[in-house]
Amino acid sequence: MHALRQGQAGYRTEGRAGAAIASSRIVLPRLLRRPMRHAARLVSGDIEVPSHAFGVLTAGFLGATVLYGSVLGGHMPAIVTALASNTGFAISQIDIAGNSETSEIDVMGAIHLDGWTALPGFSPEAARERIAELPWVQEASVQKVYPGTLQVKLAERTPFALWQQGDAISVIEQDGKVIAPYRNGKFAALPLVVGDGAAEKASMFIAGMKRFPSIAGRVKGYVRVADRRWDLILDNGVTVKLPERGELAAVQKLVALQADQGLLDKDIVAIDMRLDERIAVRLSEAAAKERSEKMDKIVHDEKRRGRT
Repeated sequence: MHALRQGQAGYRTEGRAGAAIASSRIVLPRLLRRPMRHAARLVSGDIEVPSHAFGVLTAGFLGATVLYGSVLGGHMPAIVTALASNTGFAISQIDIAGNSETSEIDVMGAIHLDGWTALPGFSPEAARERIAELPWVQEASVQKVYPGTLQVKLAERTPFALWQQGDAISVIEQDGKVIAPYRNGKFAALPLVVGDGAAEKASMFIAGMKRFPSIAGRVKGYVRVADRRWDLILDNGVTVKLPERGELAAVQKLVALQADQGLLDKDIVAIDMRLDERIAVRLSEAAAKERSEKMDKIVHDEKRRGRT
């Protein structure tokens, strides 16, 4: 009985201690319980570690170190390119559409390809920005098509006129922005505008001249004078000097003079319409000489009549 009581007392005492220990135990989240049990078994020796495990861990650590260093050093794009090229993702085809004045060679140069450029590491946005800087390109898009194709689509700027400033001639847009130097006769049919301010102001004036096709069709050059008014250079070399204001009204008068008198077909070199109240016409040297001789003859004849 004594032993039993001891046992019962001991049992009761052990129960109270176990309850105290249980109440102070840390309860881990469910996701961590299994890893902690495996770690405890590993520490206690219940799990035998393979002999090559430390080698694998070492190799993994070194690989992670190299990867981290490559990222910090900016070498990842080169690594990705090399790996992708060797696995069949090297750029092998470029499809270019929408180019008329832009050569494919210029587009290829702007893309910056070499023999090992791979599609995964290639930046289409950076290539698009470089292509958009080409003279004739207004808009560009670049898309990657796996495994090894680039699709490039261009929208080019529209030429409106030729702008001459000094000896330099440029192709310009309707708003006067320069597209590129004029180097061949491809755009010879475009209107020629000359002088400071002509590029920006030509669009509106040329649009107004379309109302008078009989004159506009004979204009070879629109010359901006002191950025205030226009001179028209006609196909027969005649210069028509227009006023600063009401230039289209002056052109309308010129149309009437041509219809009534054939003024532009006479032997003249200039028509000055800068003043509203009168129009001055300058004859060519030959016409002026002929007119002078005729006037002299008239005067001579009048004198002879006066003597008789």
